[in-house]
Amino acid sequence: MKKIFNSIRAKLFLTLCIVVAMIISFLVIVNSVVLETLYYYSKKETSLEAFEYIKANYKDELSEGVQKELGKISLSNNFDILIMNGEEEKYSSKENFLNNFDDIKEVGYDVGYSIFAKGDILFSTPDITISREQDRQYGLHFIMLSGNISKSVKVYIRMPVTPIQDSVHISNQFLLILGFATMIIGGIAISVITERFTKPIEELNGIANGMANLDFSKKYRIQDNEDEINELGRSINTLSDKLEDTIYQLKLNNMELEKDIEQRSKIDEMRKQFISDVSHELKTPIALIQGYAEGLVENVIQDEESKKFYSEVILDEANKMDKLVKRLLELMKLEYEDRKFNDRVFDLSEVINEVIKNSKVILEEKKINVEFKNSEPINVYADDFYIEQVITNYFTNAIKNIDTIKGKTLIKINVKNSKTPGKLRVSVFNTGHNIADEDLNRIWTRFYKVDSSRNRSNGGTGIGLALVKAIMNKYNSNYGVVNKVDGVEFYFEIDEVKK
Repeated sequence: MKKIFNSIRAKLFLTLCIVVAMIISFLVIVNSVVLETLYYYSKKETSLEAFEYIKANYKDELSEGVQKELGKISLSNNFDILIMNGEEEKYSSKENFLNNFDDIKEVGYDVGYSIFAKGDILFSTPDITISREQDRQYGLHFIMLSGNISKSVKVYIRMPVTPIQDSVHISNQFLLILGFATMIIGGIAISVITERFTKPIEELNGIANGMANLDFSKKYRIQDNEDEINELGRSINTLSDKLEDTIYQLKLNNMELEKDIEQRSKIDEMRKQFISDVSHELKTPIALIQGYAEGLVENVIQDEESKKFYSEVILDEANKMDKLVKRLLELMKLEYEDRKFNDRVFDLSEVINEVIKNSKVILEEKKINVEFKNSEPINVYADDFYIEQVITNYFTNAIKNIDTIKGKTLIKINVKNSKTPGKLRVSVFNTGHNIADEDLNRIWTRFYKVDSSRNRSNGGTGIGLALVKAIMNKYNSNYGVVNKVDGVEFYFEIDEVKK
């Protein structure tokens, strides 16, 4: 309800009502006060003109033409005219007019008449008196002119006041009806006219509210007519477009800033993690190198064979440290940086055969049989360098953890279609003991080793599977490990390229 009364339409209608009421009230007051005064003034002037006419044309007797003209004046001005010569009636515009003056008596130039109550004097000269009188019998008001043409001839002109009072009353009623009609018609007109203005204003308000809620999809429909509302709508549309562009740009800048902050945070985290990991992992090899180096410096050993052994240990540990640092750096880059892969189509079979070939010596030394039956090219799409690392990590991991089960020492590589459309599943199986359930998820963590008692020569760095995890996460591909009946199978998925 409050919203309705606060609307532009309601305010305009209320303003119209107040203005119309004020105008009508002013007109009624003016009509009641001024109109009657003007009427008196007009009748006074008209009666004086009539008196002057009678005075100019009265010669003891009134000619027929003068009498006819007086009758015309009487009818046209609603006058009652009486001319008396002494007590003799010379002319009367109304047959019974004299009956109202049967008690006339002179007092100087004034006329007294018992049936009239003396009123206000409107005009007075030595020969003429105009006053307002009231009929005692009927209570009617008149304007009475009494004047002397000569010492014996007197003229009486009577004019009723009732018509002007009726006119004022009727005029006031008409003004009130007109005011009421104006309010009704004005209300309808305002309702129709304001609809034209309030509708676009409401539309603009809706657009502005949308902009406040960062919704810039709504636009004002520009009309054919060029007015202030159209200009406002055009300005709102321009403001909306500029705000949308500015906010979009701010969002982009904010996203870039967030990325930059995130990148800096990752780099800082990587630096801390790298220092922590390197410090942890290099303790043992540095201690070994330091011990054997001190032995050589202090000539603890004298024979050449022992010196050679010490030197080989130092070199082997240095190589391990170099390999550890390089792999750790690569892992950090994969985990903390937006590493770009050089994806291309390549033959997966060729990569697998190359990995097997590189491990030929250790395979023969450990008498490990390798099965890989795919002889035809298998085209895939990825970065061949990183995929080779994944396969190499799986393969070397299988070699390190292989055992003879039921007389078999076997590594089996298999490539088949995955359940994921467009993907191939590559698996590396080795005979051996299963991995404990609690370790199935932990083995993907850097430096985690299932067999903590394993010696340093066969234990590896503990980074290989963490590298696999980082590479596969970059590709959003599935990877994992499954315990089989006679061993363990590691797998990953890669995009297939159809021939």
